[in-house]
Amino acid sequence: MGWNKILAFIILMLAVSFVVKACEIEFKVEGKKKEKYDQGDEIIVKVTVTFTHRVCQLGIENTQFNAKGLKIESATKWKEVSENVWERKLKIKVTGTESGKMTLTGTRTCDKEGGKGSINLYSLPLKK
Repeated sequence: MGWNKILAFIILMLAVSFVVKACEIEFKVEGKKKEKYDQGDEIIVKVTVTFTHRVCQLGIENTQFNAKGLKIESATKWKEVSENVWERKLKIKVTGTESGKMTLTGTRTCDKEGGKGSINLYSLPLKK
């Protein structure tokens, strides 16, 4: 193997070792999950954020939520359940959509790639 190939291989390995992954954001319905929710139903969703890089300049409280067909009624404070793993619970109310598809999305935007996660839920479609 020539020196150029060896050098290219070393550079490639170093580049791969410095790749920064995004934060992982996961959602889970607490209690019994329904196939289709009714307008007005209240759901408790546990959000788990895992920092995949060691140090993040963006605090956990800067995690943003966007809800479509759902309204966030309240939330617990963030709790660090293990190193770089944070959890909180959201109480959400079903407002519905015309299609019946509802989405709750969590987003973190930082200089290390951030992170994004979502959960899809379904309700009876709103009548026009």
